[in-house]
Amino acid sequence: MNQAWSWCPLGELFEIGAGKTMSAAARNGTDKTPFLRTSNVLWDEIDLSSVDEMSIPEHERLAKLLRTGDLLVCEGGEIGRAAIWNGEVETMSFQNHLHRLRPILEEVEPRFYVYFLQSAFTQLGIFEGTGNKTTIPNLSRSRLANFRVPQPTLDEQQAIVAVLAKIRDAIKIHEQSIALALDLKRVTMRTLCTHGLRGRSTKETEIGPVPESWELVTIGKVFKIEQGLSLKGNLASDGHGRPFLRTSNVYWGRIELQSVSRMRLAGATPANKLLRRGDLLVCEGGEIGRAATWNGEIEECLFQNHLHRLCPLDASRTHAQFVMAWLEEGFKHRKVYEGTGNRTTIPNLSRARLAEILIPHPPPNEQREIVAILNAIDRKIDLHRRKRAVLEGLFKALLHKLMTGEIRVVELDCSALQLAHVSSLELNGTDVK
Repeated sequence: MNQAWSWCPLGELFEIGAGKTMSAAARNGTDKTPFLRTSNVLWDEIDLSSVDEMSIPEHERLAKLLRTGDLLVCEGGEIGRAAIWNGEVETMSFQNHLHRLRPILEEVEPRFYVYFLQSAFTQLGIFEGTGNKTTIPNLSRSRLANFRVPQPTLDEQQAIVAVLAKIRDAIKIHEQSIALALDLKRVTMRTLCTHGLRGRSTKETEIGPVPESWELVTIGKVFKIEQGLSLKGNLASDGHGRPFLRTSNVYWGRIELQSVSRMRLAGATPANKLLRRGDLLVCEGGEIGRAATWNGEIEECLFQNHLHRLCPLDASRTHAQFVMAWLEEGFKHRKVYEGTGNRTTIPNLSRARLAEILIPHPPPNEQREIVAILNAIDRKIDLHRRKRAVLEGLFKALLHKLMTGEIRVVELDCSALQLAHVSSLELNGTDVK
């Protein structure tokens, strides 16, 4: 904790207001008002993608409305999560599971306290155990009011906010660029799989419209399908053992390696269960059909039995990356394979059913050209993901160091952040074009 700052209870800086409780009368009443729930309040961000409404009596309405600059803190869920209401919608209320904090003093920058609460709850453990220990842990108004928080000068609060907000803005720009590029990839794949590379005439098939010259084949006709190893209690929790992939590591079109598990094997590693560069992995369970290719990032990596490994019977005629892209189009966007999974307690895609799935099979040169186009978009997506990851790491490090006093904001040279922000804006403009 920064010993250079003075500290006081949060209730001495903010008036803490309670939201409106949802009830049958509020749900079914007329003249409804939109309101925020804990699910709408993220760290330093309000998510308005799904906003509920309820009826609020006229005599209560004024007290339950938000003003620009109000600080919202979650009572339940991820307790302490906080964000500022910036007046994105003219009329907005809030539910009773949110606390509304309004500054009592002029020397208060509310967004500084968003960042302090984020550091306190997610990094420093200052307020651990402060939720009421009911069935659902929650943070009462009285406990929130008694939190001891720092009170730097207003200038220092604003300077810290300026630095951290600039990084957050750059992160959001990269997130928007990723979303734009993913949309571009989806539209590109839809167009190419409908009309081909040269706008050919189409034909209607069981899997939707495809270029008239393309043939349809089953996966089992062009791929050898294998399943990985069963865990059978062999999961290693001590970091030892062989690395192996699970369905949770396989996303649409990419492999996530940040949480790779390890497996203990009694004997020698079976060679036929080791991944090879270019293998196409398809999820049997979870979001069935999710697929990605293995690029050999880890040596001697295994795969679990809930993943299917597809190896082309003739790599000169079947491009695994094209099929990977098509599976995303077919399962996720066209949804032509709905009902393909076995209907057990947990729906799964058996090896036999996977082998029967129909896929388009363009000429080999056309598959390669389509893959090259999609790879160019993927490189753009990967660039923004890596830059976002660097900025997220920078944000967490600065948040911790500024809130503990390890560094002071006056010691920072923020010119590099300004350049990074401008660069991000330029990259975003390129994406839009």
